[in-house]
Amino acid sequence: MRLVVTGREGQVVASLLEAGQRRADVEVIAIGRPQLDLTRPDTIIDAIAAAKPDIVVSAAAYTAVDQAEDEPDLAFAVNATGAGKVAQAAAQLGVPVIHLSTDYVFDGTKIGAYVETDATAPLGVYGASKHAGEQAVAAANARHLILRTAWVYSPFGKNFVKTMLRLAADRDEISVVADQWGNPTSALDLADGILHAAAMLRGNKSFGAFGVYHLTGTGEINWSGFARHILDTSLKSGGPWARVRDISTMDYPTKARRPANSRLSSAKFASALGWTAPDWRQSTETVVHRLLVGNTTQALTA
Repeated sequence: MRLVVTGREGQVVASLLEAGQRRADVEVIAIGRPQLDLTRPDTIIDAIAAAKPDIVVSAAAYTAVDQAEDEPDLAFAVNATGAGKVAQAAAQLGVPVIHLSTDYVFDGTKIGAYVETDATAPLGVYGASKHAGEQAVAAANARHLILRTAWVYSPFGKNFVKTMLRLAADRDEISVVADQWGNPTSALDLADGILHAAAMLRGNKSFGAFGVYHLTGTGEINWSGFARHILDTSLKSGGPWARVRDISTMDYPTKARRPANSRLSSAKFASALGWTAPDWRQSTETVVHRLLVGNTTQALTA
């Protein structure tokens, strides 16, 4: 199975490339700028066609949540128009597309975990652009899986786990928001879930359960609780540790509003595709241990 994924440096892309190296039945090809530039729709179809995919994973995105408030045109060009063109390219080649989306399509006011049929109501430009991307993908390619995920971390790129370990190396105490809740999701697990779904799509030509799904780590926590588990895991392994002080969202103002509730139910994905992510604690420990093995400043900031 030849899996073509958009982007070169994202956490999910890096995790897919790593997972593909462990499997003889999968070849993962990452394509990005300049060959494929989501801000230049004319590059997209030719780049994807040249890669000869069996399945396309649409992972490249504009993810600067606060900066998007100042760059709405760019955010929509990448996350909406560009994503739609990726799905269109897959459709023209007669192959399915797996598109990554986000919890930010919701406003976070629901009590309990969001399900796929809940009304969307983005709070900011980033969420609105990703929601528009979902609509563009669905319109361009009937054979789509749109996977909403949340709170992604990994050994790659910049993410919350790396930030906590880096800050703990320099501080005795770290202030972390305690009134936002979600499902920490390892990109390593996401890659496994995507590969599982891709194999099902490849092996079942009559697959009829296309649509929107949620795919996150199993279990829920707030940001400060997530930070404590990261740092306690680090301490047990001889890594940096710091006290975590709970603060409110109002104590840590950002340009873009974040949903207070980012919890997503992955039950539909588990039922339709037969795969469930591990508990977030277990996956966090795996990533922390990997980062500490390479215990360098570069590893934590790259």
